[in-house]
Amino acid sequence: MSSAPAPVPADPTVLHPMPGQPRVVQLKPLVTSELIEVGDYSYYDDPEHATEFETRNVLYHYGPERLVIGKFCALATGVRFIMNGSNHRMDGPSTFPFPTLGGSWTDHFDLLTNLPNRGDTVIGNDVWIGYEAVIMPGVRIGHGAIISARSVVVSDVPDYGIVGGNPARLIRTRYEEEDIARLLAAAWWDWPAEHLTHHIRTVMSGTVAELEAAAPGGA
Repeated sequence: MSSAPAPVPADPTVLHPMPGQPRVVQLKPLVTSELIEVGDYSYYDDPEHATEFETRNVLYHYGPERLVIGKFCALATGVRFIMNGSNHRMDGPSTFPFPTLGGSWTDHFDLLTNLPNRGDTVIGNDVWIGYEAVIMPGVRIGHGAIISARSVVVSDVPDYGIVGGNPARLIRTRYEEEDIARLLAAAWWDWPAEHLTHHIRTVMSGTVAELEAAAPGGA
């Protein structure tokens, strides 16, 4: 009697992982910019412009700061990352960037250097970002966080935090502090894909203790 075939993990290199649904793209095989890093299986959902993520959803990205998105992140339609290139001077009477419009105004381009820079924007693993949320420059979003639809995230979000509003504020955390530490230690997003495939139901609907037991080398 033959044994059942081993479960097969999803392929993180496939651009459109859902047959007949071109609105869903995995970001790692899509992005080309050296300033954007995306982990396996993170996806973006957009019914019209899914493959234009780099130009429509990552704005004012002139470097050197980077956008880092972890593994297993779910990004809803219209999510925007505002990068440091959006900054204007605010220490004089006008914030208008005259030198960018050409002519002899370009002689004053030095006035647009050394603008405020908050550094890299970093999104952890297993983060769900809702419809039309806006992530401002230099924000760091922790693992397992949830960003509510149309939130404007101007400050860091803790691991497993749920935030919403404009500006986004912490609504609650998904777990108590002790359990968050246990979840971070289990780090299921770093499990080998074959091992993870055997424990999908536990990752999606199990308890913290069950997740710990399912971890490679767990109880």
